[in-house]
Amino acid sequence: MTAKMAAPMSNVDEIRDRVILGEFGVKNVHTTDYPGNYPGYDDTWDMEKFKRNFKIDIVHADENTLEFDMIGIDAAIANAFRRILLAEVPTMAIEKVFIYNNTSIIQDEILSHRLGLVPIKADPRLFEYINSEDQEGTEIDTIQLQLKVKCTRNPRAPKDSSDPKELYLNHMVYSGDIKWLPIGNQADVFADAKIGPVHEDILLAQLRPGQELDIVMHCVKGIGKDHAKFSPVATASYRLLPEITLLQTIEGEQAERLKRCFSPGVIEIQNVNGKKVAKVVNSRLDTCSREVLRHDDLKNLVKLGRVRDHFIFSVESTGILPPDVLVTEAINVLISKCQKFLTELDAAEMD
Repeated sequence: MTAKMAAPMSNVDEIRDRVILGEFGVKNVHTTDYPGNYPGYDDTWDMEKFKRNFKIDIVHADENTLEFDMIGIDAAIANAFRRILLAEVPTMAIEKVFIYNNTSIIQDEILSHRLGLVPIKADPRLFEYINSEDQEGTEIDTIQLQLKVKCTRNPRAPKDSSDPKELYLNHMVYSGDIKWLPIGNQADVFADAKIGPVHEDILLAQLRPGQELDIVMHCVKGIGKDHAKFSPVATASYRLLPEITLLQTIEGEQAERLKRCFSPGVIEIQNVNGKKVAKVVNSRLDTCSREVLRHDDLKNLVKLGRVRDHFIFSVESTGILPPDVLVTEAINVLISKCQKFLTELDAAEMD
């Protein structure tokens, strides 16, 4: 019998449900609640039990960021969800760059690469994947953009000025200079959609009088697994919910030091019968730095852990789609993967 199997029943729940942060390592890292591993526990898969335990709580949401808690799932599923957000939710991005004129100091290849990484605000759900054999592109699978800028001298510039902003016109080329050229009936279909760069202040190139850019770009639908420019998120990450337990009352100067060991807002000092007593107020804010374990008189008074099945997700969109839409699309991708897997299993059984 293994050490885990021989553990007292009081410790089994901790082994199953908590990751423990120790002074010299992290314990209970791996999931162990599979069927038959713990006598007295029924860990067989049960859909009704999963429905009761699983939930999603929205903590913060705005135009580009979303923080939510996903509770009651295994790390493998949470990580699959994160990877889908990064690499398998489709977006529109610049794929082909036709340079008719580039007299700036930036090489064609570098400029093309910079253009490709500019996030394009266009709903990918309204477009199809382009046919690899189709060289031109159509209104259902391609967005056409144009960048046409020429730098000239400012005739009204002060004679004694040395500031390029006063001396030249159009000397800074920004993503806002990229204009949409509708193909076919796109002008009618997307009349209310403002297709173009998400941000208008991305610097693409600097010009001097006489230099110009004349470029046409084609955007197509793709996924981040093929190229990072298609990734719809600036970041998508998760962490386990921290859990801080005070094993005994901590007072006075020790309480003050304990507070400084954690991120602001985690530990607060309360006045109890005229004494300063440390209380855990919001362990969610902790970064799990384990600073408290450096103090010999405090490290045995505090227990640091993380809840194994409570994931705090942070999703930051590039602005192409709202983060809540990205999460929904990621769930749809995961569902389609599961359905495909089940179809393959059925086909294998028939064979």
